[in-house]
Amino acid sequence: MRVSSTVACSGFPCADVDHSLYCVPGVELTPARVRLILVSEAAALRREDDFYASNTAVFAQTTLQAFRDAGANVASVDDLIARGVYLTTAVKCAKIAYGIQTTTVKECSELLARELRLFPNVRALLLMGDVAIRAINAIARRAGEPRVIPAGSTYKLRGPVYSWRGARVFPSYVQAGPSFYIEKSKRRMIAEDIAAALALVT
Repeated sequence: MRVSSTVACSGFPCADVDHSLYCVPGVELTPARVRLILVSEAAALRREDDFYASNTAVFAQTTLQAFRDAGANVASVDDLIARGVYLTTAVKCAKIAYGIQTTTVKECSELLARELRLFPNVRALLLMGDVAIRAINAIARRAGEPRVIPAGSTYKLRGPVYSWRGARVFPSYVQAGPSFYIEKSKRRMIAEDIAAALALVT
């Protein structure tokens, strides 16, 4: 199955993103085999840097390094897929400024909700950054559920155990992008969060 054949935006109502860089993963996979979903912030600023564009793409390289930092023996995105890991973003278009408006996160969370429903056996969700956290909370609130992750800084949120719809949820930091932008302390915490999530699915 290709997620992009099932999940699509038709109206493109969001004003603060680049619609020309809209991206829903088109990778071929078996939904029932997915056990861990990593939700990052927004689509790449260049199509060639997307998770599934190639193993030399920026998003792929930094994410693979984060999993290796966590102790996973992975050399390619295909290795992650084989381990039951699916990579996606909360916002399906590239951002055009540093932040992303709340209205955009809420709007795009409807696509993310449809995307997540395709995977019935997920045991862990890695929420990489504030946008991913806000998107999951928006999905929960729309369904009449309480917030999945409470308000607060990611550093303070990483300790408690959070669960949502049968999966453990890990709030963490954005891992996709040029590695020199990721502080060493955050790289260490990202690795810890990924390792904890992997322990639940392997």
